[in-house]
Amino acid sequence: MKKVRPKKNLGQHFLIDLNVAKAIADTVDVCPDLPVLEVGPGMGVLTQYLMEKPRELKVVEIDRESVAYLHQHFPSLSEKVVEGDFLRMDLRQLFDGKQFVLTGNYPYDISTQIFFKMLENKHLIPCCTGMIQREVAQRIASPPGNKAYGILSVLIQAWYDVEYLFTVDEHVFNPPPKVKSAVIRMTRNDVEHLGCNEVLFQRVVKTVFNQRRKMLRVSLRQLFPGGQASPGFFESDIMTQRPEQLSIQEFVELTNRVEGEFSQLSASL
Repeated sequence: MKKVRPKKNLGQHFLIDLNVAKAIADTVDVCPDLPVLEVGPGMGVLTQYLMEKPRELKVVEIDRESVAYLHQHFPSLSEKVVEGDFLRMDLRQLFDGKQFVLTGNYPYDISTQIFFKMLENKHLIPCCTGMIQREVAQRIASPPGNKAYGILSVLIQAWYDVEYLFTVDEHVFNPPPKVKSAVIRMTRNDVEHLGCNEVLFQRVVKTVFNQRRKMLRVSLRQLFPGGQASPGFFESDIMTQRPEQLSIQEFVELTNRVEGEFSQLSASL
């Protein structure tokens, strides 16, 4: 069977450098013994090195041409090839509810969605590694006080320790992307509960970063009916800061303040 043709609508950029592929495969070793799920294996350049590891491996591929290629060239993996859309899958069914390591050369256009799905299933995924667009990797790994620090930084770092491992140049892909890539690793931290309403936490983080150039006292008003809160709520020191200045813990404290204000407003109605 001939090689798979990269499809622009699927955001496919096939890795062709075997040294890079092996280096990515080795990033899963930080979580030994767990099964591995590879997203978007394409023609299996990363898969071949994951198969060498003494652990269960499954691959998820949405492209039928790639699925056929994998069946032909990796017959021992045939029963472990899952055809479908990772973003629509119930991840509990992949390894009978067991935890697993997530990895892959992720399509640029859905990498953020993949990581949001990881967060939704953080109890199943103690470790996630892989290659993504360098700009996205920098955002995920960025500390507070940096322009790259944003929604992804806060939501992922609340639950995972992030390592920016190495940068990958454009020429190791077919076709070459227009930007550089990077390999990262995210490992679950010890946090079981944030200490706040976690749904509201996400809402607060997304709200303020959607107006990241404005002070919190401006961007937070849209959370309240008519932009009104109790006298003094928007007058505290933290309200003069911008979102990239806040640590994870400060976002937790801010969320608790907002929830407390919601309760106070409800009680006064």
